[in-house]
Amino acid sequence: MEKTNWIGGRPTGSPIFEPNVNPAKLDEVIGHYAWATVEQAAEALAAAREALPGWAASNPQTRSDILRRVGDELHARAEELGALLTREEGKTLREGIGEIRRSAQIFHYASGEPLRNGGECLPGLRDGTTTMVTREPVGVVSLITPWNFPMAVPAWKTAYALAFGNTVVLKPSETTPGCAWELADILHRAGLPAGVFNLVMGDGRTLGPVLVDGADAVSFTGSPPVGRAILERTVARMTKVQLELGGKNPLVVLDDADLDLAADIALQGAFHSAGQRCTATSRIIATRRIHDAFVERLVAKVRAMRVGDPLDARTDMGPVVNQPQLDKDLRYIAIAREEGAELACGGQRLDANGYFLEPTLFIGTDNDMRINRDEVFGPVASVIAVDDLEHAIAIANDSEHALSSGVVTQGLVAAETFRRRSRAGLVMVNAPTAGIDYHVPFGGRSPSGYGGREQGSAAVEFFTEGKTAYINHGVTA
Repeated sequence: MEKTNWIGGRPTGSPIFEPNVNPAKLDEVIGHYAWATVEQAAEALAAAREALPGWAASNPQTRSDILRRVGDELHARAEELGALLTREEGKTLREGIGEIRRSAQIFHYASGEPLRNGGECLPGLRDGTTTMVTREPVGVVSLITPWNFPMAVPAWKTAYALAFGNTVVLKPSETTPGCAWELADILHRAGLPAGVFNLVMGDGRTLGPVLVDGADAVSFTGSPPVGRAILERTVARMTKVQLELGGKNPLVVLDDADLDLAADIALQGAFHSAGQRCTATSRIIATRRIHDAFVERLVAKVRAMRVGDPLDARTDMGPVVNQPQLDKDLRYIAIAREEGAELACGGQRLDANGYFLEPTLFIGTDNDMRINRDEVFGPVASVIAVDDLEHAIAIANDSEHALSSGVVTQGLVAAETFRRRSRAGLVMVNAPTAGIDYHVPFGGRSPSGYGGREQGSAAVEFFTEGKTAYINHGVTA
């Protein structure tokens, strides 16, 4: 199966087709996907530029109907596409199906944006004048997306970009191109005009510069080093940029917490999706009075997790995505042990025919250890003991990152204190640090995020530009 790029409304081949390999079964090739050339990336930008005037001026109902049809098809094919997602990324089948359904919900919600995109009409402060404030599309948008949510992240960037009248070039992760290709196919069959949405697959280091330089706006989700490089590249041209980057997310467990609930929350946040979420719980901060009892519960739950074939309904955690990620996880496990962290459970590679790693928990750590400073992005978490809420907040905020945070407590005062004083852009009370809704803004404070939040009411700020018009119509009778 060879899957091509989509440029200017038509399938476009390439000199290079790379295999998409199942991380749970390394001898299984899902398909061969075209890697675009630099020239093809430029062609995609040119196609988007040509299509922009017509799409920007299109009837809002037309845009709404197309996005609604995309959501309908994603919902109808959730099981089929969820299985594809699981095979190429490694998360469990129920997580894969859930991601497709969430992507459908995103398109359904965004389909209302063309109809909600209102403005203001205000009386002028000079006789005979009226002022109007409107929003217009920012233009051609390059979307660069990661491998850990291969359908949801392209969905929430694409849906809002198109809703507000922009044209798009999407470059998905070369590790997980399958879902992006299916999304491109669905978008074109839903009735998008040629050139409004373009897909170029391949190596980001090769395609990234031309996609960044040739767009009016760039939305990127990925690693902080790449995000900083994009930001530096866009400064000279003052290109609009949106970056969603790393996290080192704390979960605080206080003395009054329901410890069974806390253990469930920590388990879900740290180890579901093999910990490969930017909002995953990686630092678990527990007060000393309940530390041992909490750790005992959490270790029991971690050891009970079933690691294996993610298509098996009994599996709790599948493989990590690829060999470099597995190597990174194992390297940080070794570093943690060298620095004196105590391995409570896990830490070993499992099946050699897949990138399987035991869910790994360290105890006896402090916040200066690299395991608590660097984003590992795998099924590896650590526990830090603290004295009280004040100490916990200080440790939680002592991080370069500020994406998501959480607290488990039965006290309203403690919950509100933590909510107000956490530096993170997302705060969860008695809920996992990972897991977001599609109708509210998502993102972290710099350097975890830069240039505006995604989704919900925040999307209009990035994907449109404001215009204020003054109309001198003369004094009316």
